[in-house]
Amino acid sequence: MNGVTILFVYAVIMILATVILTKKEKNVERFCVGSRSENWLMSALSIAATWIWAPALFVSTEKAYSTGWVGLFWFLVPNALCLVIFIPFAKKIRKEMPEGMTLSGYMKEKYQSDRVKRVYLFQLIGLSVLSTGVQLLAGSQILSEVTGISFKTMTILLACIAISYSLFSGIKASMLTDAIQMVFMLVACSLFVIFGVRNTGTQGIIQGLSGISGDCTTLFSGKGVEIFLAFGLPTTIGLLSGPFGDQSFWQRAFAVKKEKLGRAFLLGAVLFAAVPLSMGILGFMGAGAGYQAQNLGIINFELIRHFFPSWAVLPFLFMIVSGLLSTVDSNLCAVSSLTTDIAGGKDIRKTRAAMAVLLIAGILIANIPGITVTHLFLFYGTLRASTLLPTVLTLKGVRLTSRGIIAGVITSLAVGLPVFAYGSVLNSGPYKTLGSLLTVLLSGIIALVASGKERRYAR
Repeated sequence: MNGVTILFVYAVIMILATVILTKKEKNVERFCVGSRSENWLMSALSIAATWIWAPALFVSTEKAYSTGWVGLFWFLVPNALCLVIFIPFAKKIRKEMPEGMTLSGYMKEKYQSDRVKRVYLFQLIGLSVLSTGVQLLAGSQILSEVTGISFKTMTILLACIAISYSLFSGIKASMLTDAIQMVFMLVACSLFVIFGVRNTGTQGIIQGLSGISGDCTTLFSGKGVEIFLAFGLPTTIGLLSGPFGDQSFWQRAFAVKKEKLGRAFLLGAVLFAAVPLSMGILGFMGAGAGYQAQNLGIINFELIRHFFPSWAVLPFLFMIVSGLLSTVDSNLCAVSSLTTDIAGGKDIRKTRAAMAVLLIAGILIANIPGITVTHLFLFYGTLRASTLLPTVLTLKGVRLTSRGIIAGVITSLAVGLPVFAYGSVLNSGPYKTLGSLLTVLLSGIIALVASGKERRYAR
């Protein structure tokens, strides 16, 4: 079965499942949040699949191969932990705004400010665009190599597959296909671990725990600290802010059955962790065997082709397409819900049109010359962190002002992102870390200071 056939079969499965098991939605609210009582198990599968985007599939293997278990630790643990940390906040926003649909809408109602809403919309839409771009970038790199179809054409094909079923019933289609995609991924991961252990033995994997260089042994060694500063810290900052600044997760917080919300996110965290862990084991296997990577960005694909029988490429490609498009279709639904804040949320044609606009922007991002998955991942995380503290402070009951929030977010973006970009250009860990810290801290500090002054002047 060649790559083109795989894509065709995949598209048919998703479209048929959507058409048969859901109905076409014409109501905007149901298109965006369903019945608000979606099944918790399906929701957990959807949450896990949505969180499994390009870095979970590619960066996990790359870090395990190049920096051993230390690098994988700083990717895996914050990824799973952030979904657990999000639970009490998701419960609170659901309680305070039971009929809500968006984070930007919540902040607008909280501060009675259209300007706050616009700031949040700018960030949420920007994140959706970047996330879509990185999924199309990562998926097209592998699939264009397998199929012989040009990279640019492949980004368009993947985008068309995602929108083909998302337009039908919105969030219900997204959650249903996410659940199917997650099952695909869990089955594939199980196969890779089982056959990997059988083919190379546990000893080879153990030997690879310290990475291809063999010097990444502990978290607190000189190399371990270097990995933490260059990758672990900025990654943790970006990831811990993940659900808080991502409309896909707020949308699911509004959609899942209220009493089962915590259970859905907790199980989602566990299911998610299984995928990057299995991809990390592939990296250990390659490092232990002394395999010399040709392209670190797609090292997992290289290892599958090198160590496994030819048939293993099939479940791998299904897993890759499932992981990437589950996030793309979630982004599509997220943007469709954000149109309720942009255009009043009455015309479902506008929500569907927003999906098409998002995909066009994502295709353009993916085709920027020289851009990499890792760079986009870290940049995405830094941008996402710009609203973390204002959102958390608001949810914790801290009295901010609209002017304070706007000043904090704009300052953090104006200062933190350029520093991070400079560090990325130089490949400097300290500068990337500084950029991430400035982005997350300045937004909260400036918001508190500016809000405090405004309250004093008011009195």
